[in-house]
This record gives sequence, structure tokens and C-alpha cells, in this order.
Amino acid sequence: MDLFSLKDKTAIVTGALGLIGRKHCEALANAGANVVVADINQEQAQAFAKQLGEQHLGIGIDVTNKDSVERALALVLENYETINVLVNNAAINDMFENPALAKDLSAFENYPLDVFQKSLDVNVTGVFLCSQVFGTVMAEQGFGSIINIASTYGMVGPDQSIYKNECGEQTFYKSAAYPVTKGAVINFTRFLAAYWGDKGVRVNTLSPGGVENGQNEFFISNYSAKTLLGRMAKASDYQGALVFLASEASAYMTGANLVVDGGWTAI
Repeated sequence: MDLFSLKDKTAIVTGALGLIGRKHCEALANAGANVVVADINQEQAQAFAKQLGEQHLGIGIDVTNKDSVERALALVLENYETINVLVNNAAINDMFENPALAKDLSAFENYPLDVFQKSLDVNVTGVFLCSQVFGTVMAEQGFGSIINIASTYGMVGPDQSIYKNECGEQTFYKSAAYPVTKGAVINFTRFLAAYWGDKGVRVNTLSPGGVENGQNEFFISNYSAKTLLGRMAKASDYQGALVFLASEASAYMTGANLVVDGGWTAI
């Protein structure tokens, strides 16, 4: 089990207050890492870091702003001196304030350009900037593991039928933004793995499936029927895979996409 130990390692998680971001932090902390809880809300990040334990650090970060990312880097190095693991988890997904308009606004023909651009900024540019700033330190020190969180929708097109209710009515469309940005993340992983392979920096993708989180019953049923395990994921289902990619247990693994989706993409 020493292969999976992260004792005395420093691990940064962006988007750390999200649904699976908190579970990422818990998993890394349980494996022994000093966890940097990085999120746009500094106060809440600090509070969650304190819940994890006194040795952990909560910081505010805007992943789309290079100055903000560089300030975060300075804080991390001030507290821990080195960086071992970066989990690029920060991302946004479609949210429409008015459910009555969700179907029309999410349709490709009407999808707002500013919403698409915001997804690119956070989901792609954010991964680029954090990898550039934190990863450069890793390359200079000669070791590190970068884990980019993508999605099954980075590999396959959305099945729009799962967003139909019991009456067969389309309630929502999965837009182009999430598949486009997550597909970009997967190939960016390959680029970085090739670029920094001789620097001792491993770069891998973790592609999760959908997590059950209070969705409509018809959606949970539709989604679950497409998985081989017959259910949506729990937020904790990705913890083992994350620790594996962060630790020496995956020492000979780079440029890969580890898919954990209950069999969604297997057929």
C-alpha cells in the first residue's frame, strides 16, 4: 500500500468546493497529502481546508486569470516549498436559471455565444493556465503528477434522449460547450505528457461519468439504464482512481485517459 501513499506530498485541487472536488480533497488528505483547497470562494475554501485538518491550506483562485493563479502558486510554495500533484478539476456546466427556458436556450440553434465562451474560459483556458503555472515548477524540480478531470462527454456525443421526461418531452439539450471543452482537455493531456515526459512530470486524464445529485427521477432512470452497472456514480466513486493517478502506483502511466463511468462508454 506504500505505492498509494501521498505522505508529505503537496496536492492542489482546483474547483475544490464542487460536487466531486470535495471528495478529491478528502481522498488526497486520507492518502497523506497536504491538500491545497483552491476555489473561487476563498472564505469557503479556507473553511473546508480547516475541516480536513490543520496542515491543509485553503486559497482563493480564479483559474481564468494568470495573476490569480500566480498568486496562488506563491502561497503554495510559501507554505509547502514543493508541488507534487495538480488536479485540474475546476469546470462549469450548463445551468439555466429559468427551467421554462432551458429547452430553448440549450438547443444548439439558440445557444448563447457568451455562455459557450465562458465554458471555454474556465474548462480549457483554466486548465491551460494552471498547468502552465504550477506545472512549470514541477518540470523545474523534476517530478510531479498532473490530473486533468474530463468527462465521458469528452469522448462520445451526448445522447439527447436521456433528457426526455416520462412523457417523451425534451426538457433540455446537452449543449456543445461541455463535450467540446472536455474533448479539448483530453487532448491537452496528451500534449503535456509528450512535452514534459523528459522532465519527470506525468500528465493523465480522469474521465468520470455522471454523478447522482438530486436530478429528476426520469433522468436518473434514463442515465442508469445506459450504464453496465445500472446506476449513476456516487461522488466518492472517483477517489480510488484519483489517488492511483496521483501516487507512485501509476508511476509508468502518462498521457492516458482513465475512464470511470460504470460502463457508459463500453457499448
